[in-house]
Amino acid sequence: MVCRKALVFSLLSLIFFIPLYSKESASEGLTLDQCLSIALAQNPLILSSHQQYQASLARVNQAKALSQPSLDIDTDLQPGFFDLANIGESYFGLRQTLEFPGKRSLRGKIASQESNEIMQEIKLLKLDIAFQIKQAFFSLLLAKELQSYAEQNLGLSRDFLEKAEVKHETGDVAKVEVLRAQVEASKAANEVRQANNSVKLAKALLNFLLARKKHEPLEIQGELKQPPLDLDLESLIKKAMLSRPELKKILFSLKREDYRKKEGILSYLPDFELGASKHWIEGEGSFWDVTLSLPIPLFFWQPIRGEVAEARANHAALKSEEKHIQNAVVLEVEEAYRNALTARNQIILFEQEILTQAEEVYNMFLFSYQEGEIGGIELIEARRTLIDARKSYADALFNYDVSLAALEKSVGQTLIGESK
Repeated sequence: MVCRKALVFSLLSLIFFIPLYSKESASEGLTLDQCLSIALAQNPLILSSHQQYQASLARVNQAKALSQPSLDIDTDLQPGFFDLANIGESYFGLRQTLEFPGKRSLRGKIASQESNEIMQEIKLLKLDIAFQIKQAFFSLLLAKELQSYAEQNLGLSRDFLEKAEVKHETGDVAKVEVLRAQVEASKAANEVRQANNSVKLAKALLNFLLARKKHEPLEIQGELKQPPLDLDLESLIKKAMLSRPELKKILFSLKREDYRKKEGILSYLPDFELGASKHWIEGEGSFWDVTLSLPIPLFFWQPIRGEVAEARANHAALKSEEKHIQNAVVLEVEEAYRNALTARNQIILFEQEILTQAEEVYNMFLFSYQEGEIGGIELIEARRTLIDARKSYADALFNYDVSLAALEKSVGQTLIGESK
C-alpha cells in the first residue's frame, strides 16, 4: 500500500512539476553562447559546407586508389567466326598498372591539402556567422533598451500632461501649455510604437540567423554593458596572423602547389604494367607468358612546360595573395581595435559626466517647473536631453559590443581571456 502511494505521488509530480519547470526554463531566454551554439549547429550554410568537406575527404581516398586490373582473354586461329570450340591458340591472363613509387602518395597529399583548404573556409564562414549572431543579439538588446526608454519617456510625458492639466485648472498656466504637453505625449506614444516594431524586426533577424521561423517566439537574456578588455594592438595582430583561416588556407594552398610540382617532376619516371597469362597452343600444350611494359619519356619537355610550370605560377600567385591578405588582416584588426577604443572612451564619458549631468539638469528643471519658476518648454527640453543621453549611452554600449565582436572576427578567436 505504501509503495502504491509512493508511485502515485511520483506520477503526479511528473505530471504537474516537470511542465512548470520546462516553461520556466523556456521563459528565461537564450544567452549569447546558446544562440551561437544553435546557429553553428543549424545554419544551412555551415551544414552545406560540412557536406562539401566530407566530399573532399572522399576525394582523398579516390586519389590514393589503385588502378583496376585488366582481364585478358584472347582466342586465336578460329576456323570460323566465333568458332570457340575449335580454336588453335588462346591466352587468359591479368594485367596490372603499377605507378612509380611516390606518385599515388603525392596525389593523396594534394587531395588532403584541398580538403584542409575547405576546412579553413568553413572556419571562416563560422567566424562570419558568429559575428552576425553577435551583432543581431546586441541589436535586439539595444532595441529592447530603447523600447524601455521610449516607455519611460511616455510615462514622463503623461505625467507632465497631468501636471499641466492640474496647473491649467488652477489657473497657473495657459491652455497652450496643456496643448504642448498633449503633443509631447502623442510623440512619445508614437516612439513606443516605433520601438516595438524595432524589437520585432530584431527578433526576426536573429530567428533567421538561428535557422528558425522569423515570427517564432524568441526571448534572450544578457546585458549591453560588457566588462572592459585590456587590448594591445601588437599582440592582437600576432594572434590574427596565427589564427585567421584565410592565412592558414594560403599555407595549405602553397603546400598543394609544391606537391603538384613534385608530381610533375615524377611524371618523368615511368609507370609499369605487369601482366601474366596462361598461353595454350593446340598440339603443344600450355605455357606461361609474363609481360612488362613501360613508357619511354621521349617528350621530356612536356612536364616542364605543363604541370611544373603551372605549379610554379600558382605558387608565385599564392605568395602575392598571402602578402595582400596579411596587409588586409592588419588593417582590419587595427580598424576594429580603434573602433573599440573609441566606443569604450564614449562609455566612460557618459558614465562619468553626461548621464549624471543630464539627470541633475532634468531634476532641477522639474523642481523649477513645479514651483512655477519656468515654463513647460524648458522642462520638455530637459526631458528630451535626458532621454537622448540615455539612448546615446545605449548606442555607445552597443557600438562597443559590436566593435569587440568585429575585433574577435578580425583576430580569428575569442578575446574573453583579455578581460581585466
